[in-house]
Amino acid sequence: MKINVLVNGAFGRMGQMTVATLRERGNFALVGQIGREYDLKKVIKDSHADVVVDFTHPDAVYANTKTIIEAGARPVIGTSGLTMEQIEQLKIQCEKLKLGGIIAPNFALGAVLMMKYAKEIAKYMPHVEIIEMHHDAKADSPSGTALRTAELLAEGSDHLNQPEKGSRENVKGARGANYRHVPIHAVRLPGLLAHEQIIFGSPGETLTLRHDSIDRVCFMPGVCVACEKVMTLNKLVVGLEQVL
Repeated sequence: MKINVLVNGAFGRMGQMTVATLRERGNFALVGQIGREYDLKKVIKDSHADVVVDFTHPDAVYANTKTIIEAGARPVIGTSGLTMEQIEQLKIQCEKLKLGGIIAPNFALGAVLMMKYAKEIAKYMPHVEIIEMHHDAKADSPSGTALRTAELLAEGSDHLNQPEKGSRENVKGARGANYRHVPIHAVRLPGLLAHEQIIFGSPGETLTLRHDSIDRVCFMPGVCVACEKVMTLNKLVVGLEQVL
């Protein structure tokens, strides 16, 4: 049986590519493509969508995800901008309805693997910083991928970048944003798409993990995996690594 998928944010670059990909896959039925001017809840009900893929805007993603769950569909969220508090509320909402959902900071399988192994490395090399680089039209910073990376690093080691060494910033922000004891440096430039470096330091050596998204096509296998796997879940999970 085909999985009915609705794409919210279908007229943006990621949305358009998702629509084209789903049309090519025999196990999915594309039942709708919508943007901000549509009534999301009504379209979900009318289309009988099993899954809603959301590539919209950080300012709208929380309300959109709540609406998707309330309408009885399974959210697959590629939009960044959700806070930890919002994610916890969405998890409670899904748990009450026994409904699956996936929030994916990154759909590129290479990026997911990079984050997975970074967590392991942090056990042995807990001094680490992140540099993330994206196109200049990206609406938020740091990226969801960088924030998720920092969370996984913190899960891998409970003494990241300890002891802290004082450093005077001659220009405020020179050391980046600090999240879960991990400095994150965000770069926004034309010519970039989505890139991340995780740099580990230890006496006498450094180890760098780097992922480069060169074309948005790299996200599509992960989107398809998420749309399939979300049907088997009865709760909301964060990170594509949870279902690989």
